[in-house]
Order: sequence, then C-alpha cells, then structure tokens
Amino acid sequence: MRVLAAMSGGVDSAVAAARARDAGHDVVGVHLALSAKPATMREGARGCCSVEDSHDARRCADVLDIPFYVWDMAARFTEDVVEPFVAEYAAGRTPNPCLRCNEKIKFSAVLDRALALGFDAVVTGHYARLTDGVLRRAVDPDKDQSYVLGVLTADQLAHAMFPLGESPKSEVRAEAARRGLVVAEKPDSHDICFIPSGDTRGFLADRLSEAPGELVDAVSGAVLGRHSGVAGFTVGQRHGLGLQAPAADGRPRYVLGIEPVSRQVTVGPVEELDVHALSASAPVWHGGHGVTEDVVVQVRAHGGLAPARVTVSDDGLEAALAEPLRGVAPGQAVVVYSGDRVLGSATITSTR
Repeated sequence: MRVLAAMSGGVDSAVAAARARDAGHDVVGVHLALSAKPATMREGARGCCSVEDSHDARRCADVLDIPFYVWDMAARFTEDVVEPFVAEYAAGRTPNPCLRCNEKIKFSAVLDRALALGFDAVVTGHYARLTDGVLRRAVDPDKDQSYVLGVLTADQLAHAMFPLGESPKSEVRAEAARRGLVVAEKPDSHDICFIPSGDTRGFLADRLSEAPGELVDAVSGAVLGRHSGVAGFTVGQRHGLGLQAPAADGRPRYVLGIEPVSRQVTVGPVEELDVHALSASAPVWHGGHGVTEDVVVQVRAHGGLAPARVTVSDDGLEAALAEPLRGVAPGQAVVVYSGDRVLGSATITSTR
C-alpha cells in the first residue's frame, strides 16, 4: 500500500514509519506544522510542533530513506482545536484538545488530503491496535492511547495504521537506537502542545475578557471569594481557587460545578466529586454500537475507568457507573470498552 506517515519529530512516529516501510509499504513522511509561531511551541520536554521537531522528523526520514514533506496546518489547527478549546472553557466545560486534534486534524484534514493524493492509509505512532477494523487497547497499558482515538469513525479507522500497538515503549526506544534514529532518547512531550508552559489559566486569560463571579460553598451556601472568569477552573480542581476563608472543618475544597451564565463556581469537599451516572451526546460507534451491560467506560486519557451499564439512544448515551468516578466534567469524552475493544465514544454533557 501507499501510506502517509505522520512524523511529529518524536520517537514513536519515527519507529511507526520505519515499521510501515519494513512491512513493504510505499511510505512518505509528513510533518504537520501546527503553529504560526513554531519556535514558541517547545520548552524542554513540554509541547511539540516546534522547528526543532520538524528538523528531527526530517533527519529520521533521511535515515529511513523515505520522501518527506512539511504540511502547513496552522490555520486549520487554530480553527478546529485551539479556538474550540478556549470556547469550551469559557462555557464551563473541560475539553480534551489531543482527542480533538486526532479527530479534526490527523484523521480528518490529513486523511482527507492523503486519500485525495492517492494514499491508502495514514500511519501514526499511537499506541493502539487495529484488528480487522476493530480498535483495541495497546498491549502496553501505561502507553495505551485508544481513548484519544475513540472519536474516530469506522471509515477513518479503515484507513489508519498503528504499528506500535503490540510493543512496550522500552522496545520502541531500543529499536530506534538500533536503527540510528536521533530521537531514540528524545523525551516525550507533555501537557497541551499549544500551551508548552503548562499555564492553561494564563493562556485562557490572554484570550478571554474578565467575567467576574462568585466562589460559593456547596454545603453552607456562603460566598468564599470572587474570581475573574469561569475559564480559570475545571471540575476537580483543588489549588489556585482563591478562597478567602478556610472550611469550617479545615478540609480542602474542590471545584464541584461551574455555571457559565451566572458565573458561579461551586466548591466543596472531595466526596461531593463522586459521579455515579453520566449523560453524553454526539456518539460515534464503530460498526454499530453493540453495547451490552458488561462494559467499562473511561473518561480520561489515563485512568478514570469504571464498569457501567450503558443505555444507548439515537443521539447519545446514559451510563450508570458500578463504582463512582471523581473529577468527571462536561466536555470530556467518555469511551466505551468491551474488554480491550473500543465500542465508541461520546461527549459528556452532564453528571449525577
């Protein structure tokens, strides 16, 4: 097959491209330029998409002896990932930009262009497995990325390749070293690529006008302080709340709820974060939902799993959790699993 390898400049995508080539595919490497100011997109091990990364990707392509190109996706990335990220926080929700990048950029914009150019599939360095079109967890549970791929449609998965799904990360790094790839020991990127400083609140403050509101205690109803905007908070947050008085029992307080219209942020004790059920909309099912009662739902890229009973409708799902989860917020994705198989995903709209 003729395949396009998305090369970020990291070790995973480089080894994925190498394995696709070794499997006999006609491989072309492409690096996605996602920032209008790429020099600002890396600080140490944080972030990605810098000039440094594009150079690393090119060096790896040279070692693998495959053609290499850079595609400018900065405008599309801003429109489909960064701007919705800001808007979701302003609306009191908690988005996952990595998930939306996979959905809107790597497997929509890039895949659409690749197919138009005559490629058969897109290869990425994600840790996940595809068997007969079925998306499954990677064998390395610590690196499994099936959650952030759960938004992909069956048609998109039919044109995807994930060569790393059967390997632990240590094996991938060792292979990169054997192949002479300069990224063999390159640190993994962390946090949100377009916020390399890790200061999400500062990033949002630069893009949103102040909209002051109250911090209210869920138990007593007392006003504990004021804030400059709900975008600075997410459900489950403990630090940086700006509370003007400690709780009567001396215990820490957490963000329990965010109301963007009244601009009220509710805080309370940690046990109030327990979520026993959730509703979600905009479902994506892989080849028909096939949901049974014996499923597991996941609400975060790492962790946040619980057995659940899922009820499906045309426009969403309801999940009753067998054990409570904490820090679940509207805007997050819920991915439904049967064993290691991804059945589908949806966007959380409310919790109970």
